[in-house]
Order: sequence, then C-alpha cells, then structure tokens
Amino acid sequence: QVNLVESGGGSVQAGGSLRLSCAASGNFLSTFDMAWFRQGQGKEREGVASIHAGAVLYSDSVTGRFTISKDNANNTLYLQMNSLKPEDSAMYYCAAFRLASGGKLTPSNYRDWGQGTQVTVSP
Repeated sequence: QVNLVESGGGSVQAGGSLRLSCAASGNFLSTFDMAWFRQGQGKEREGVASIHAGAVLYSDSVTGRFTISKDNANNTLYLQMNSLKPEDSAMYYCAAFRLASGGKLTPSNYRDWGQGTQVTVSP
C-alpha cells in the first residue's frame, strides 16, 4: 500500500486552468501505472488520464485540454488542466498500482487511492 496525497484543487471560472499534484510515498512512479480519476456529485467515478512508461491515455472528454505528467525524482504525479469547463467540476483522485491487465481508466483496476482534491469550475 502506498500513500497518495492530492493538492492543487480550487475554484476557477470557465476557461481557466489548474494544476493538480499527487505526492506519492516511496519511489515507484517509474514502475507502476498511475492515473487521475474524477467523480462529480451524483456521478460514478470516471477515468481522466493514465501514464506508464511514457505512454499516456486520456478520456475523450479531456483530450486536448488536460496533460498528465510525472516527476519520478520527486515522486509526484501532475495533471495540468486547461480550458476548464463547468462539467469538469468534480473531486479529483490520483490512483496507483493497476491490478489487472484491464482498462487503464477503469477505477476498479487500481489498488491505491488518494483522498481527493475538489475542482469547481463556474460558468
């Protein structure tokens, strides 16, 4: 089990930007899949972006606006979010250690989770 702590959430107007960070305990970012998920109020948790060994994957809803990256030396995962829309409002979670060979944006495939950071985008 690894400890993940998200930060960087907040309130912005539509069209604005935020950068989320996820600090991970231990030195494993280069080894395991890591991903960002989000869960809007009353909605199911959905995959946003994943990264592993240089390969990235984005959901259709954020492609071209969000960028996932990581700093292996500092054990930190990032999510740069640009051109934010009200529908991006959600609690954002980082996840690590994909358990199965299934979808990289499927929540049930990840073992370790952070507590989340809230993102609110106003019109």
